[in-house]
Amino acid sequence: MPSEQREKYTQKAFKIISPQENDSLHRVNLFKIANRYYNLENWDEYKKTVRLVLEKSAIKQDALSMAKGNNYLGDYYDSQGIPDSSFLYYNKAEKIYVELNDNYNVAKTIIKKANIQFNQSDLLGAEKASSKALKIIKDTNQSDVLYDAYNLLGLIYNELEDYNNALLYHNKAIASIDQMIPSVFQPEATSYNNIGYIYLKTQDYKLAKTYFEKGLDQKNISRDKPYVYAILLNNLAYAKFKLNEKEGMPDLFFQSLKIRDSLQLTAGIIASKINLSEYFMSKKDTLQASKYAKQTLELSQKTDDFRNVLNSLKQLSVIEPQNAAIYANEYIQVSEKLQKSERKMGNKFTRIEFETEEIKSENTDLVQKNRNLVYIFSGLAILGLFIFVIKTQKAKNRELLFKQEQQKVNEEIYNLMISQQNTIETNRVKEKKRVAQELHDGVLGRMFGIRMNLDSLNKMHDGTTIEKRTNYLNELKNIEQDIREISHDLNREKSELINNFVAIVDNLLEEQKKTYKSKLVSVIDSGIKWELVSNSVKINLYRIVQESLQNINKYANAKIIKIELKKKEEDLLLIISDDGNGFDTNKSKKGIGLQNIQLRTLECNGVVDIKSKIGEGTVITISVPLETKQILT
Repeated sequence: MPSEQREKYTQKAFKIISPQENDSLHRVNLFKIANRYYNLENWDEYKKTVRLVLEKSAIKQDALSMAKGNNYLGDYYDSQGIPDSSFLYYNKAEKIYVELNDNYNVAKTIIKKANIQFNQSDLLGAEKASSKALKIIKDTNQSDVLYDAYNLLGLIYNELEDYNNALLYHNKAIASIDQMIPSVFQPEATSYNNIGYIYLKTQDYKLAKTYFEKGLDQKNISRDKPYVYAILLNNLAYAKFKLNEKEGMPDLFFQSLKIRDSLQLTAGIIASKINLSEYFMSKKDTLQASKYAKQTLELSQKTDDFRNVLNSLKQLSVIEPQNAAIYANEYIQVSEKLQKSERKMGNKFTRIEFETEEIKSENTDLVQKNRNLVYIFSGLAILGLFIFVIKTQKAKNRELLFKQEQQKVNEEIYNLMISQQNTIETNRVKEKKRVAQELHDGVLGRMFGIRMNLDSLNKMHDGTTIEKRTNYLNELKNIEQDIREISHDLNREKSELINNFVAIVDNLLEEQKKTYKSKLVSVIDSGIKWELVSNSVKINLYRIVQESLQNINKYANAKIIKIELKKKEEDLLLIISDDGNGFDTNKSKKGIGLQNIQLRTLECNGVVDIKSKIGEGTVITISVPLETKQILT
């Protein structure tokens, strides 16, 4: 029936059920009502019904219904894009299922939690949870849980770029499919898409295309799972685009976008439009490419989708190389926001599990132990502190791993952007030099010949003719001088090009001046040939300046800050000085900021010298060798 009629009958059913006695059948029927509202996407009524059944379950101490109700609330908050609340209710459901020894539902709930962790980039947490679920249902025939766990592990290892393990688990997922998993869920189509996506990432586009076509061949895929159907269409289009196949292009992209738009799948819309931008860029239609990239950026910013904001900025920097410095600077800022956001969300999941476990432990102890309260509470406090220390250490280790991974990604993308900009500038200079040579060797040579011919004609003694030809000769000399000046200007422009790295550093320094009261003086030697400096050195120098400014702003209370970049013989010097509080270099412990500066200098094969006294400011001198092996590749 149409959705309006379905909702009308659901409301009638609820009115019949509501006054009935609060027994097990009554609560089962309430869950059915909740399911109808979920399918209708009437989230308000769905939430109210689940809350009601939870209240009635609590009155009757119906643990199974309470676990199911918490699971339903987890589904609700997941549908609303509130991952921490969803994780909290799934965690509550899991604890109750554990007490009931219901291993099947324990494993299913853990997989739901793992999916949230995966979507929030907590890959290590998701991997750990998926493995835990597999251990719980070991030696059972729970194929639906097996499929979900294997499929998720395949996705996790794909994100970690461990493609062999990713393929292994996706093939295990396909092998686990049996009659227990309804065909309407389209598990084969989902797995074929996931395997095809691995081959996309490894640039085996022919094999990727084969798997996407297998997914699209699944019976009733467009009806049963329209969002999976849209994903397969988009991925097939991308594989065909990479294979330079023209059949069905770009209609496949637009067909996928239309379905995603009708389903209001924001992430899918973003993916389709970024692919369309890349497609039109390959066709040199920069207008269309720019339009879709900017639409993607706007939509990603509205939904706080930092990863796709980064993808959009990367694409725009390729389409609009003249704005590459602006996009690169914005890219760095968004990347740092993403890193902080993922770290906070990962810590929040850990805290939710810890706090739920702590509450459960306290309630159990209050029921079971009545003697020696002081001793018991003291023991619990010590145990809680011990658990807290372990959890905190694990969280710190996870944070460090994610920070390192994010840093690698930042540096790789920054390398690509700098390399591309340098290539563009180099080609630009070559082309102008070629024009200069053409002017000098071709045009000037021909004009000189004309002048010589005219000069020979001056032997004629007709006064009017001599006067006119003298004027022509003078005009030709002027044109010859103008063209010579243009030629020299074009050859000279190479030394005057503004380097992309210098622009990014200038943007950082300008931001410092706007934000803080300290006077900032910067000196960058124009004689430095930045094209001979490797991208890794540029990145580390940028990060050292950024880290130093953060330390000065936090601790130094400086009035004047000076940043110098200059060449000394075969070395590149970075000198950062301030007139702030200073510190005793012999006694003070080296914080993370100074350690980072030293590590980055070592990566550049350089030397760092830190001079500081209390009350006399600080001077940091970084010396990096300018070697031929650092030439940009």
